[in-house]
Amino acid sequence: MAHIKTIIAIAYDTKRALSLLVLFATATLAALAQPLFVPDTDIKKMGEVEFQIPRTLSIGFTNKGDKPLIIQEVKASCGCIDILYPKAPVAAGARGEITLTFDAKLLGTFYKEIEVLTNASEEPKYIGIHGVVVTEVKDYSDEFPFDLGNVRMETNTIEFEDVSLGDQPTAELRVLNTDHTAYRPELMHLPAYLTAEYEPKDIPAGKSGKIRLTLDSEKLNQLGLNQTSIYLSRYLGDKIGETNEILVSAILLPSFANMTDEALATAPELTVSESTVSMEVKNGKKAASHTVTLANTGKSDLHIQQVQVFNKAISVSISDRTIRPNKSTRLKISVTARYLNKDKGRMRVLLVTDAPRQAKQYINVEVANPK
Repeated sequence: MAHIKTIIAIAYDTKRALSLLVLFATATLAALAQPLFVPDTDIKKMGEVEFQIPRTLSIGFTNKGDKPLIIQEVKASCGCIDILYPKAPVAAGARGEITLTFDAKLLGTFYKEIEVLTNASEEPKYIGIHGVVVTEVKDYSDEFPFDLGNVRMETNTIEFEDVSLGDQPTAELRVLNTDHTAYRPELMHLPAYLTAEYEPKDIPAGKSGKIRLTLDSEKLNQLGLNQTSIYLSRYLGDKIGETNEILVSAILLPSFANMTDEALATAPELTVSESTVSMEVKNGKKAASHTVTLANTGKSDLHIQQVQVFNKAISVSISDRTIRPNKSTRLKISVTARYLNKDKGRMRVLLVTDAPRQAKQYINVEVANPK
């Protein structure tokens, strides 16, 4: 009888230990499944800022977690900064921007901070803004870093994110005339879905102007990534080339506006094993690859409508574009060494699906020590 009691006690202790192990594992997984706010920089350097002339800048960030990131609030350390930030959740692996407009009221060196509150942590994230306020800006390398000779550009990439059919979003490209005579900007090789307005039409010497691009989503070629190159003419009869190239991308997503609550309850759900993959191209190797698992945790079939890349150094292959509930498929991502650093496109993969909550999913690709 004592022997039987001992066996029962051992069995009870084993069952209790297994239960505790399961609870521990569940808690660990829950702790790992969370958003992660990672800004591009901890200190944004603005360089020279002209006195009482508002200056706008953007601070990019990435959600490097595996759950949607929500920017709850962004506060500035002074009333001289106006702030815009995304109100919609930022998907795992996706990027976003916080836009600041700084109106300098005092001359001299300045250091300001913004406080970013998110659902990723109970502790806020602080980002510094540093520069010097002057009566006349002479160094334009920070504000207009892309030098085309007689013209400087604020950026050489333009992105239209999360466009739905029928939308007509706009984006602005700021250019600086560094010549001694007036300059008339013109964009070359505009596709049918882009139109441009120039303000002013002629930019005076030493002044800046804006080019406003409007996207007609109904003229886009396909769901997902639509990418093209346009070129800024620097003078009459200018030719196209890498120097004056501007890469434009637009992400067209399916619409779920008319879905009922019942349809949403039984919709597919996409789960990605990794939203950021790291690879190393070792000496003598021409390529590297990594496999990501795509799972459907919803209640109906999941269809991968598009698998696209932003950079020609990346190639992909997928085992199956239709994933049944509680099943998975494999996505192989490869990087070709000879194309690295030869393309302006970001190192990432885009998935477009019919899952309402994951219509767009990015997988960022990081390459270490390319050779």
